[in-house]
Amino acid sequence: MDVTAYMLQLGQQARAASAEIAKADSGVKNQALLAIAQAIETARDALIAANQKDMQRGQENGLDAALLDRLELTPARIDGMIEGLNQVAALPDPVGGITDLDYRPSGIQVGKMRVPLGVIGIIYESRPNVTIEAASLCLKSGNAAILRGGSEAIESNQALAQCIRTGLADAGLPEHVVQVVETTDRAAVGELITMQEYVDVVVPRGGKSLIERISRDAKVTVIKHLDGICHVYIDSDADLSKAVNVAINAKTHRYGTCNTMETLLVNADVAQKVLPQLAAAYGELGVELRGCDVSRDIVSSMNAASEEDWSTEYLAPILAVKVVADMDEAIVHINRYGSHHTDSIITENYTKARQFLRQVDSSSVMVNASTRFADGFEYGLGAEIGISTDKIHARGPVGLDGLTSQKWVVLGDGHIRH
Repeated sequence: MDVTAYMLQLGQQARAASAEIAKADSGVKNQALLAIAQAIETARDALIAANQKDMQRGQENGLDAALLDRLELTPARIDGMIEGLNQVAALPDPVGGITDLDYRPSGIQVGKMRVPLGVIGIIYESRPNVTIEAASLCLKSGNAAILRGGSEAIESNQALAQCIRTGLADAGLPEHVVQVVETTDRAAVGELITMQEYVDVVVPRGGKSLIERISRDAKVTVIKHLDGICHVYIDSDADLSKAVNVAINAKTHRYGTCNTMETLLVNADVAQKVLPQLAAAYGELGVELRGCDVSRDIVSSMNAASEEDWSTEYLAPILAVKVVADMDEAIVHINRYGSHHTDSIITENYTKARQFLRQVDSSSVMVNASTRFADGFEYGLGAEIGISTDKIHARGPVGLDGLTSQKWVVLGDGHIRH
């Protein structure tokens, strides 16, 4: 295959399809989403069979446990894809909405209209469910999509691509509204991120090395985050039963996700009470603890934490633990070592909670909740295209609004400027 020619063809087809999907009404887009959901339901056995081929090849190629976990399509994850499609179909369509419309002294009305970005390229690894999340959000927000999944999920993604084509055809939309790249040649990524004429935005979802490469080499706008170094801070005014439950869930619910806690910060006033409970619970679950000197004085079984541990995304059953003097020290630590992704405080003190929300510089900041909630599905977005730690346009989980921009609209009645 001539990869350059192939990707050029996809780009041209996507650009043409973007004009069609941009003007499609909500009813047609929702019909396509529901038809894709039905096609997935019908193709359950075929999807599982395709995924098993990917899983077997992944095991033979030595993929680690975290990647295999992301790769697997279980019945529950298929249910999740279907539910996500139904949720996106039920969400309000942002396209065409006009806000901030107001009269100016000249008599004209000025406002902003929400419009699609155009063509969105999504590059991701392992998780085949991203194919459906990305397709659904791009479709509902009026964008064409070119989806390039990892080579380890090629069978699963092509099976899902067939479901997408079936749904688009059912709604009378062009099949090129969503295109799943069929080649596993890595050169396809290089082409996709430099096709300025045909691609408006690129969203990389995957490991740090992938996102660094895309950010470095792309010639189109990138929406991204590099690391998920998330924190939970247990305050001196915390309800310790809540603190234990949240800290256990934030770390052990799933190890291989970007919203998993990687560092636990504990106020010195409660460390003697809560750290032994947490250490026992983590020990039963096989989590290795790497602590500061004060933490290790309290729980001697902890390994010593290095400076590098405070800025490491483990994606594994390893947790860094630090005892801090107060919330101010916790905030300084988070803003220095964190990745501006998701951080949570456990406290019953309203004033401290408000200060934490204001001063922690992250895309999601939480009070008395697990960092695992930092997810488009959990935030009511139906699904997410990814999580952004950038500070312009989209920040945090990127849903429908994040895949649109706004243009100024002016309403007059023959007005001329004097």
